[in-house]
Amino acid sequence: MTKEFLLIKVGLILGIAGACRTDELVNLTVDDIEDVGSSLIVKIPNTKTKIPRIFVVTDVGRKCSSQPVGKNTMGKIPSVVASYLKLPDVACYTGHCLRRSSATLLADAGVNITTIKRHAGWKSTTVAEGYVENSIENKTKIANQVLVGTTTSAITKTVNVSESNIPSNINFENCTNVTFNLNVNK
Repeated sequence: MTKEFLLIKVGLILGIAGACRTDELVNLTVDDIEDVGSSLIVKIPNTKTKIPRIFVVTDVGRKCSSQPVGKNTMGKIPSVVASYLKLPDVACYTGHCLRRSSATLLADAGVNITTIKRHAGWKSTTVAEGYVENSIENKTKIANQVLVGTTTSAITKTVNVSESNIPSNINFENCTNVTFNLNVNK
């Protein structure tokens, strides 16, 4: 997206990162956002549930200026993105999609329902669960657990190696999606 879509990008990032309602985005002021260098701390003081929330947006690369935006403009951000991506039924993408996307992304990442409720400010587990979409990614994880017996949980093994005890080989059997992190201390 080019510079003309900057407002759309900002609304999308804030909306999903904070599971924000359209009103919460519209009511944000410059005073609600604290720039701490590589991230922003965003405070949502007035929520529908009367429970203030705070969330963080990481990897912030550019500074933004103050720009008043109305509820209708903010609420249309998901449909603008859907149109840009040439998705079907563009009118179905409303401002509320930001909260649903946030909850679904967290659930797909394995976050528990208590954390999802706390993040979005929901009191009810039933309401929070209603926001989590049954994504293809989540269904694929479940299918692998049922049919193959694999899980997405990480197994971490730390091995301290010096020049005198470097193993000649390490065998991995029946492994998929293996990630190696090599930390070298000099």
